[in-house]
Amino acid sequence: MDVKFTRSNTINSEPYIYCPGCSHGIVHRLLAETIDELQIKEISIGVSSIGCSVRCWRFLDVDFVQGAHGRGLAVATGIKRTQPDKIVFTYQGDGDLMAIGMGESVHAAARGENVTVVFVNNTVFGATGGQLAPTTLLGQKTITYPKGRDEKVIGKPIRMSELLATLDTTSYVARVALDSPANIRQAKVALKKAFKVQIAGKGFSFVEFLAACPSNFRLPPVEAMKWITDNMIPYYPLGEFKKVEGI
Repeated sequence: MDVKFTRSNTINSEPYIYCPGCSHGIVHRLLAETIDELQIKEISIGVSSIGCSVRCWRFLDVDFVQGAHGRGLAVATGIKRTQPDKIVFTYQGDGDLMAIGMGESVHAAARGENVTVVFVNNTVFGATGGQLAPTTLLGQKTITYPKGRDEKVIGKPIRMSELLATLDTTSYVARVALDSPANIRQAKVALKKAFKVQIAGKGFSFVEFLAACPSNFRLPPVEAMKWITDNMIPYYPLGEFKKVEGI
């Protein structure tokens, strides 16, 4: 038998509970593989947020704490400062990290906390029904803005990676996409770099994943992936906005 891949040691045997085509499962796998390859499973502590992303703890076999209602990076700061030998990461969606948790997110970055952020941007509040988020694109229809986001009413979507990259205290900032095998492979490269930055003690690392939410996009899974390509990437360009030399 020609084995193409094996199950990650960090993935738990849990039934799949996400909607068909949801990108969270892809990010979980990339995160688990990265933890395996860097051999940091026994020292990793994750902080999950509110929303669909809260389910992360069920699938990854590492210690987890919940940082409710946007407080993920405040919780991660406390854990890392009291246990600096641990590898601490947050797993957060755009509503959690950029709406209710914007203050915690920006100030943790401004302090240069030596933690890693796994940020899943699917442009909506997923778990609560598809409300408008800070990342919702102009014209994109949501349950709270059924006619589409209007710049004159709610302003433009926030580009979080670019915002954090302007801070002198951030060390690694990248945006990747989950719309194709090639981009998924590149996403893993960026995620591994982010963890290496923390392992080296170089400070705040942040990876933004452009993700699909077919249920709230109101699209079939394949079309939802194409929606990332056609609509999200043009507004949220991919790339590394901050890098650490040698990593």
